[in-house]
Amino acid sequence: MRDRIKVLLTTGVLCGAFMAGSPLTALASVGPGFAEGAYAATILSESVDISKNMETKEPLLTAQVGNVYEILEELEDGWLKIRVNDTEGYLPVSENVQVEEVDEEEMAQIQKEAIESSESYRRQQLVDYALQFVGGRYMYGGTDPHVGVDCSGFTRYVLQHGAGVSLNRSSRGQATQGTPVSADQMQPGDLLFYGGSVNSIDHVAMYIGNGQVVHASTERTGIKTSPWNYRTPVKITNVLG
Repeated sequence: MRDRIKVLLTTGVLCGAFMAGSPLTALASVGPGFAEGAYAATILSESVDISKNMETKEPLLTAQVGNVYEILEELEDGWLKIRVNDTEGYLPVSENVQVEEVDEEEMAQIQKEAIESSESYRRQQLVDYALQFVGGRYMYGGTDPHVGVDCSGFTRYVLQHGAGVSLNRSSRGQATQGTPVSADQMQPGDLLFYGGSVNSIDHVAMYIGNGQVVHASTERTGIKTSPWNYRTPVKITNVLG
């Protein structure tokens, strides 16, 4: 898509209008296509900020060069409403943003990538949430990492507060939830269970990517990260869907 630019619309903004040979017109709000075609915004420079809203310009995330976003609506004062992961964001038009018309096939690909990014974005947010507790106290029977937790108390708290997923209290109980996956299928946020067998599980950890897990380990080490195979897991599950 990036190599087949159909309509180049942005070289700057003047009085809320696009400075371009062909104006961007009649973009409809999100729905089954736009009145005058579908458009996408490609980021041309590093570190372009996308805002949660136009008024406060509170940052939603920082886009990177090459990122492509579906345009949902053209707004006043040179702003675009775009689809970002599983939400919406606001992008100011500038020389750092290229707007182009895309066909149905190209838009379908952009939307597919957005769905995939949404899942990875959600999982990364969960990982970031869990990692804030590294260094915290291990406490047998504990359920709050701010005070002290055991292994299943930690995963239960993180999944509940970081992703809205309810888990059973014990590691054995948690192992009955979700969908089993293999080691080469696991993603950040998946749970790894350890023990002598699937019938004698005694520990649970959460995969955080790059071959690592985070877990409430022992009273001596507390909440820490470890290689995922520091022990051989007997089961791995996807509880995020």
